[in-house]
Amino acid sequence: MLTKEDLLQLKQKGITEEQVNRQLNQHQTGFPFADIQRPATPGDGIIVIDKNEEGKYLDLFNNALNEGLDICKFVPASGAATRMFKDLYAFLETPEEKIPAMAAKEPYAGFFKRIEDFAFYNDLKKHLPDNLDLSSASGMKMIVEKILSESGLNYGKKPKGVLKFHRYDGFERTPVEEHLLEAALYGRNNEKKSYIHFTVSKEHEGLFNDVLKNSKEKMEQQYDTTYEVSFSNQKPSTDTIAATPGNEPFRLENGELLFRPGGHGALIQNLNDLDHDVIFIKNIDNVVPEHLSADTVLYKKLIAGILLEYRGRVFKILNKLDNLSTLESGINDGLEFIKDVLKRDVVYQNIKKDTNRQERANRIREILNRPIRVAGMVKNEGEPGGGPFWVKSQTGTISLQIVESSQIDLKDEEKKAIVAQSTHFNPVDLVCSTKDYKGNKFDLLDFVDPVTGFISEKSMNGKPLKALELPGLWNGAMAHWLTFFVEVPVTTFNPVKTAFDLLRPQHQPA
Repeated sequence: MLTKEDLLQLKQKGITEEQVNRQLNQHQTGFPFADIQRPATPGDGIIVIDKNEEGKYLDLFNNALNEGLDICKFVPASGAATRMFKDLYAFLETPEEKIPAMAAKEPYAGFFKRIEDFAFYNDLKKHLPDNLDLSSASGMKMIVEKILSESGLNYGKKPKGVLKFHRYDGFERTPVEEHLLEAALYGRNNEKKSYIHFTVSKEHEGLFNDVLKNSKEKMEQQYDTTYEVSFSNQKPSTDTIAATPGNEPFRLENGELLFRPGGHGALIQNLNDLDHDVIFIKNIDNVVPEHLSADTVLYKKLIAGILLEYRGRVFKILNKLDNLSTLESGINDGLEFIKDVLKRDVVYQNIKKDTNRQERANRIREILNRPIRVAGMVKNEGEPGGGPFWVKSQTGTISLQIVESSQIDLKDEEKKAIVAQSTHFNPVDLVCSTKDYKGNKFDLLDFVDPVTGFISEKSMNGKPLKALELPGLWNGAMAHWLTFFVEVPVTTFNPVKTAFDLLRPQHQPA
């Protein structure tokens, strides 16, 4: 099916013919739904931190930092903020005679009434006439136009990371700067360095550098740290081929194959390129002003402490398995960890039955010698997001996974009932250990579950197409990691999904 021109196009993107054929086959066969068994809940998959234990986890983290723990913050920040302004684009396209009625309803009424409460208002003012009549349809339309268009702030085409989110006394901060603040408050190492990595679109990298040029040095002095900021772009080799409704390769009018970004799951390759002991992961838009940062900082340190505790236990077991004198102790400790901590009773029973001592050790090593992640989970109060579930794999193993609704067959009444019992969701709040017990980096691509992607319906120039999403970064891309869930307060989750969210109290000045 592929021509010489197609093969040249693949070579330029770093994609193999085998990858394309596999993806076209996935378009045809689809992906299996996640076999959720029950929701992860407090006491059954979700750890609730006892107040009396907070000191222990904080000490674990702080002591590790003092001993030279190498940490980094990883922030997915690609893409323009177009979806954030979807409602404002709809307003802009409204006929002028219908604008007064539209503007009288929420969320638009609050938006215009509180326009001066936005952190970007001072910049917006420079593009507006002094005598603008805000009560007129033309005045309201001009405000929206100047926020979105190139003749104003051009916020509709800029990435979220460089938009002004929060106002302080005499200055404003973007999400990039709020992440720098967080990195100083919980991500500063014993050399007073704060490493932070943003995944950005190539065309936006200059905008991020502009923000850093204006604020980095000032924040370094203010928070007594040196920032080591790095960027990476989503790799063209992670794009996926689009298909027609008949599962043929979708072609553009010039005959070229259409490839689309493979979703945030593609970022597992960017994460794989980092070389740090512990990596925090958090989305670009989930930030608060400094006066509200205490809970975020506390719980980042707490879940990092929990990660270090479990990592320490796993490393101790694996080291024991390497020495003949401690092999039996390592096997016993490993079996206990698999049964009591990972809750894999069937696996525990199967290993215990094996009479060959070395084979038992090998099987325990294969289960425990993996990347580790601890993910914060927030009580579900109606916010969208993947949820924590106990999931059965195709091999029959039941483990903790983060599952999106698109991965669940909601037509199955049994699965629908399981979803209804779910109490928490994933706010993308993770801390990860990506090195083994000998200090070697794992190849994270070895731990991806390839059958956890999904297919969505899109269109191009009026023609329907099927788009293939890779296994999500915190879903299938981390499916074969050792996973632990911890309850974190809702105060640590403050995403900005729409422009109106910036008017919420948690994004306003003290």
